[in-house]
Amino acid sequence: MESLIQTIAVYAIPVLFGITLHEAAHGYVARYFGDPTAEQAGRISLNPTRHIDPMGTIVVPLFLLLSTKLLGGAGLLFGWAKPVPVNWSLLRNPKKDILWVALAGPASNLLMGILWAIALRLQISFGFDPQDFWVKMAIAGIQVNLVLMALNLIPLPPLDGGRIVYSLLPQSYANQYARIEPYGMLILIVLMFTGVLWVILQPFLTFGQMIIRLFL
Repeated sequence: MESLIQTIAVYAIPVLFGITLHEAAHGYVARYFGDPTAEQAGRISLNPTRHIDPMGTIVVPLFLLLSTKLLGGAGLLFGWAKPVPVNWSLLRNPKKDILWVALAGPASNLLMGILWAIALRLQISFGFDPQDFWVKMAIAGIQVNLVLMALNLIPLPPLDGGRIVYSLLPQSYANQYARIEPYGMLILIVLMFTGVLWVILQPFLTFGQMIIRLFL
């Protein structure tokens, strides 16, 4: 039980900030391109409580941690926050600007993964033990943000990857592609429970482990 509590404590900050900054980045870039909807809703904020989705930010990550620790689960942790509201019609060039709004979230996770990696390297260089709480948190920060980036880049609406594909397709094909969106989350759940999602994300987890071993 103590080990489970320690694991939750190690992952809590990386998960909260990984999800929070991801959503805030969407809102910030949307505002930059002309849509103030997220700002008016108070969603361009680093306050996690403004972005927390009870199911995606708390229940699912805890379930995955429990399955890993108690049931021998896949060991993959991810979650989601409340989507930042974006009024695509208010963007100055909607079809083009959707690309940058969508990329902002995964880009923020890439940046945070790099910052956690730097934090890990600094701690090791100062003589911290690999089993130290803060070293474990830095490792978790790398893993969580790589998974969040990879998950959101899957080309499936309404994920960011789906928005990116929509932006790049000719309009007639984009309209057809957008029809997938009502079923997107259901497809994602099916991918998760059939194990296909883990296969898709495994290269990113392997890359994260390579970085961690390099810095340790």
